[in-house]
Amino acid sequence: MAGLRLGPLLRHVDWESGSRATVWVETTRPCTAEVRCADGASGSARTFSVCGHHYALVVVTGLTPGSTTAYEVLLDGRGVWPPERSPHPPSTITTPAVPHTPGAGPVRIAFGSCRWAAAHAEERDPVGPDALVTLAAGLAADPGAVRPDVLLLLGDQVYADETSPPTRRRLAARRDLREAPGAQVADYEEYTLLYDESWGDPDVRWLLSTVPSCMIFDDHDVIDDWNTSASWLADMRSTPWWHERIVSGLMSYWVYQHLGNLSPDALDADPVYATVRGISDATETLRAHAAAADADPTRTRWSYGRVFGRVRLLMVDTRAARVLEEAERSMLDADEARRLRDEVLADPGSVDHLLIGTSLPWLLPPLIHDAETWNAALCRGERGGRWARFGEKLRRACDLEHWAAFPESFGRLSALLRDSGRGPEAPATVCVLSGDVHHAYIAEPHWPQQAPGGTPDARILQLTCSPVHNSVPASMRTAFRFGWSLPGRWLGRALTRHGRTGPSPMHWHRTGGPWFGNQLMTLSLDGRNSVLTLVQAKEHDGGTRLVTAFERTLSSER
Repeated sequence: MAGLRLGPLLRHVDWESGSRATVWVETTRPCTAEVRCADGASGSARTFSVCGHHYALVVVTGLTPGSTTAYEVLLDGRGVWPPERSPHPPSTITTPAVPHTPGAGPVRIAFGSCRWAAAHAEERDPVGPDALVTLAAGLAADPGAVRPDVLLLLGDQVYADETSPPTRRRLAARRDLREAPGAQVADYEEYTLLYDESWGDPDVRWLLSTVPSCMIFDDHDVIDDWNTSASWLADMRSTPWWHERIVSGLMSYWVYQHLGNLSPDALDADPVYATVRGISDATETLRAHAAAADADPTRTRWSYGRVFGRVRLLMVDTRAARVLEEAERSMLDADEARRLRDEVLADPGSVDHLLIGTSLPWLLPPLIHDAETWNAALCRGERGGRWARFGEKLRRACDLEHWAAFPESFGRLSALLRDSGRGPEAPATVCVLSGDVHHAYIAEPHWPQQAPGGTPDARILQLTCSPVHNSVPASMRTAFRFGWSLPGRWLGRALTRHGRTGPSPMHWHRTGGPWFGNQLMTLSLDGRNSVLTLVQAKEHDGGTRLVTAFERTLSSER
């Protein structure tokens, strides 16, 4: 008899029709998974198998636009969700009214990144309360509370290289941790343990069953500083354990995260998904797909887009799509960069807000930006071979691999964002949503009036929110603060002079933060109005709650 191992996760809710959604489950054995809604909508799918695990992505059809309906999950006709005597409210699917017109209510998009799995209830949490668990508990306790329309998880959903004590004990039961890769995960089976731990928390499990989610990987989903440089990759490929790690990482990402990012139409058009569903055991098919994606990143696209009424979200892969050869170094390969440009500039006047989801911040504290640009110049040989070798060591030691470390890519993205915000049909806001750096801040660029192409009409912002549940050393907090200071800017300019990098195409300054702690940001987008809220998880009266640390209007109707 089949049981529910993990899920359900409500992933894609169709804002174009308002009548379809996808629900992901992992089961204990092969079966037919079915979702039945209280309003009569339903869907079913046969599970597919990977490495002895069984999954289904159920497309639910017949939903009523502009409604909220409870649903249940059945496996081979037997109800398995909601669990008996569940303390949580029913899991629901909420669909938008179609078309989503001004006055229909705001689109609420919550986002953050970097989440260690929450500590067990009997343990003291060394990094403080988990913002995702706290959000879930608050919504469960108040069924009438306003929920996000979508949750964006911007990288490091699991930590393959920093496992918890319970996970390390499970790894030790399988193999000798004295051998590489030690207490890091080694294969697909061990990746499943990470998702069990991260998504199996009862509060988080309920939250993900009722709030749609979009996801993209960052480095710790595979390993710290994944694809930092060509020499880094060569060193990793020379180890005996790396191939299994990267293949397993991409396989598990495809199953647990990527599939749910896709719309029902995109799923129908996906040849890999069609093959996986059509065979009894998809392990070798998916393994070959992941190995090919690692060998030639241009063969697989992990980026994707979503539309929420007049809000367009473009989620960008800034890890696997990199070009690492020093002379051609780029954050995105040529095809990926071309697609991003085409999608950003498509259909002028069709959106009120444009959102770019990239795990790595576009705009960093100026000193850190200049240090990464300087380091990139050293590594490509601007100061000779000795400085290049020093630059590569420094790049790896200090994680110098954000957009600033790919200067041409930074310049192209900056120009693209400026272009997207120009003219009478420009969006009200163009926001880059990022995480990674274990603190939150708002940065706003300014182009000089005489800049080629002029200045944008839209308000362009870098919104960075991290971590959801992690920490940052006190020394790094000091460094981040110093990076925004006037002395920090002076030091950055000195580095750029040494690296002969030239000036940045624009300047930017911090308009909010830095904030430290476990936190989430939410954008509320209503017509051309935009409001940003930052909440932090705090201990309170023996429990935890989300406290509003910041709220500001970013744009208003014009």
